[in-house]
Amino acid sequence: MAFDVLNLAPQLLGTLNELGYREPTPIQAQAIPAVLEGHDVLAGAQTGTGKTAAFSLPLIHKLMGSEPVETEGGRRLVRALVLVPTRELAKQVHDSFVLYGKDTGLQCAMAYGGACIATQVKAIKQADVVIATPGRLLDHLRKKVLNFSALQYLVFDEADRMLDMGFKDEIRDVLRQIPNKCQTLLFSATLSDAIYRFAKNLLASPKRIEVAKPNTAAAKIEQRIYAVDSDSKASMVCHLINASDWHQVLIFSRTKQGADKLAETMNKAGIATKAFHGDLSQKVRETVLKEFSEGDVRVLVATDVAARGLDIEDLNYVINMELPHIAEDYVHRIGRTGRAGKDGTAVTLFSNDDALRLEEVETLLDTRLAQQWYPGFEPDLTKFEEPSRKNSRSAAKQRAKKRAFGKKKR
Repeated sequence: MAFDVLNLAPQLLGTLNELGYREPTPIQAQAIPAVLEGHDVLAGAQTGTGKTAAFSLPLIHKLMGSEPVETEGGRRLVRALVLVPTRELAKQVHDSFVLYGKDTGLQCAMAYGGACIATQVKAIKQADVVIATPGRLLDHLRKKVLNFSALQYLVFDEADRMLDMGFKDEIRDVLRQIPNKCQTLLFSATLSDAIYRFAKNLLASPKRIEVAKPNTAAAKIEQRIYAVDSDSKASMVCHLINASDWHQVLIFSRTKQGADKLAETMNKAGIATKAFHGDLSQKVRETVLKEFSEGDVRVLVATDVAARGLDIEDLNYVINMELPHIAEDYVHRIGRTGRAGKDGTAVTLFSNDDALRLEEVETLLDTRLAQQWYPGFEPDLTKFEEPSRKNSRSAAKQRAKKRAFGKKKR
């Protein structure tokens, strides 16, 4: 299927052709027609499948078909609102709207924490489309910066992560000021029971779209599980990256302190590495991402929250220093590579402390992830590592019970 059968405006098709986009991804092929027809949409798709274009292209098409709405004072009123969980994802979505909507006259603005409010206010007052994180959006609403009287389209991008990050109350406050007539689109990497409950009163007879089995890893991602002692993980990572000559490697750490410590260790080993987490200012985060994308930094060590929404072109390698506490986060982590059908490699360093987490991941993926040993870093089988509380058998059973309960309800 080619893009020209999706009934997008010729101007958009010309832009896609210039960008070298020939065929829509599965999520785009199903979502674009549904959005153009005016349906609410509930879409589940893996990270890196083209979700942003799946909603931005049809919304740009629809916005192009009508004139901007302005007040008597010449201020534009927002016609489309996109809610996202993180600053990085806000920038990614904003850049996509700007790229696809060039020469259309549409104006886009961002609203997220850690940036100058005055600059955001100025941009919002002339914007047709606003991409925002829930907390900062509420700040602007309370200060009467935003007026949703002309709002026609509402998008939730990575809705599962917004709920995971505790934005439910903020989202509820925002929804109180949204007109009921809005066409609403909800995109999520996973369609959990929480997402279905969230969407129930939000979407009107939605078109449900799922382009892959829920909670599956992209087919082209090679998943390796290396058994290794906890105290050997840092040295093994350094050896693996140097011996394989890997560049642009994204490493996940469960904690900010762990990210900082590993980055320090790797820099001492001669591997240009930067930590990436929520304690860094927005300016520093942007600088680190720029250095990483341009190759000045070889390795990025990130926490789950900070890495959500990262869209790094040609990222071939992801390493898990340990498995995440929440099994679904494993899918999100390794989905940073193997994007848009490309090949990718995901390495997990597995120690005894991760045993129950691995069981949860395998249950979620419905597949066995075979463990292997890396020469020179074989685990000491005489060692015993005490599981953490979050990885205790009782905690694992509670998480498994919640997943099972969610499946029964659906």
